[in-house]
Amino acid sequence: MSANHPFVLTIAGFDPLAGAGVLADVKTFEQHPVYGFAINTGNTIQTEDAFYEMQWTDLTFILKSLDKLFKNYKIKAVKIGIIPSLDYLKEIVSTIKKLSPKTKIVWDPVLKSSTNFNFLTIENQFTLIEILKNIDLITPNYNEILQLTVEKYSIENTASILSEFCSVLLKGGHNTDAIGVDFLYIKANVFKLLPNTIIAFEKHGSGCVLSAAITANLALEQDIKMACINAKKYIESFLQSNPTKLGYHHV
Repeated sequence: MSANHPFVLTIAGFDPLAGAGVLADVKTFEQHPVYGFAINTGNTIQTEDAFYEMQWTDLTFILKSLDKLFKNYKIKAVKIGIIPSLDYLKEIVSTIKKLSPKTKIVWDPVLKSSTNFNFLTIENQFTLIEILKNIDLITPNYNEILQLTVEKYSIENTASILSEFCSVLLKGGHNTDAIGVDFLYIKANVFKLLPNTIIAFEKHGSGCVLSAAITANLALEQDIKMACINAKKYIESFLQSNPTKLGYHHV
């Protein structure tokens, strides 16, 4: 493998449509000069319009796979998607950091009722903070970010508070005041990422694709701000690719 094609890894669910999850992530990696690996956190039954069932992968199996991959390859960046619990996420993140402390980690917090997440206790909030300290970037949308705190803060305040522990890309797809405007929080700095086009079609798995593109860019030694800016260009091309909910990947 050439030096300019670093290894990256997605740890996420399997979507049979390949619109989201590990299949979408690997498609995205393939459009960047990186080589993508994948670990499946669970199988799903779904269409682009409905989610029916989730069958989770045993955590022990995930950790064994991580051990083998990291001991055989230099993985520059990891994207984590849907997972069943904070404890599951904590074990994955801590294992990555033990095996490869310099590997960049992006978490796309897919927070649906089917994932059995519970952020309603102080204990879980403390666990979340400890996890975030070992993550480089999280990519919540306007609905998801409010589930990442037990306090009733505003969306902007929540993003600012969480950015004390890791960088936060607040995705603007659900921003009713300014559709498509993202906000990147890096410590005390906030960067407004404006859309490059007003033409876009709703796509199944667009959040997965964006976070995977960011992960690829981080593996290519781009800083977080530039990785997000370039990933935004990629996702806009994906959203414009056709009028259906299943997008095409191309540069």
